[in-house]
Amino acid sequence: MARISSYPRDLDVVDQDSWIGTSVPGLQTRNFTAEAVAKYLNIKGKISIAAQMVFRFKEANAAAGDFTGPSDNATLASITTMQLSIEDKSGQNVVAFMEYLVGNNILINAQNEISTFGHYAIDSYTDNGAFYTLNLTNKKGVGTLLDGVSYDFSVFALSSQGAPTFVFTQGAAATTWSIQHNLGKFPSVSVINNNNVVINGEVIYIDNNNVQLNFSAGFSGKAYLN
Repeated sequence: MARISSYPRDLDVVDQDSWIGTSVPGLQTRNFTAEAVAKYLNIKGKISIAAQMVFRFKEANAAAGDFTGPSDNATLASITTMQLSIEDKSGQNVVAFMEYLVGNNILINAQNEISTFGHYAIDSYTDNGAFYTLNLTNKKGVGTLLDGVSYDFSVFALSSQGAPTFVFTQGAAATTWSIQHNLGKFPSVSVINNNNVVINGEVIYIDNNNVQLNFSAGFSGKAYLN
């Protein structure tokens, strides 16, 4: 057999390039493609990336490293709760880190498919045994969950999120404006009428995602919440 150093070097690695190795169990010689190795490293979370965890979605029979709760093919825009294993696919315990993230934002996206994602604010993370309950405020979602697919969970914040502003337009004159802003907090509120005159009224915080504005006379205009 020729020395390894005598073979030409290939500096352009493609998916179907392969290496010879030993398969376990059985200790049999096998070809391993670059694509298969990359998939293994991604799904098993073997490459450490700060503030990122890998979980597999399982509608039923969830095990360590999985998350469950939503139904298969549930839209990522509809998810507000899930049960998350205390360990991700790499085997690291995520409890302390997830508890620390309560009140912050997280991005959940399908591996190798960044345009299938959900952007959420974490409302709470509570003990439920081997799986913790993750309650979320949905900010944006594109695509659906697929059973058996692995997803990256990453701490996430848009550059504009330092002081996000929700703009609400009241088209018809009314004395009561009901606003769902999904900011995940009790925001400050400024109101103007259609002549850009500031109008003061009563602000009632229903919860950290909904507010009601009451005025002495009906009018239309805009409310700015941040």
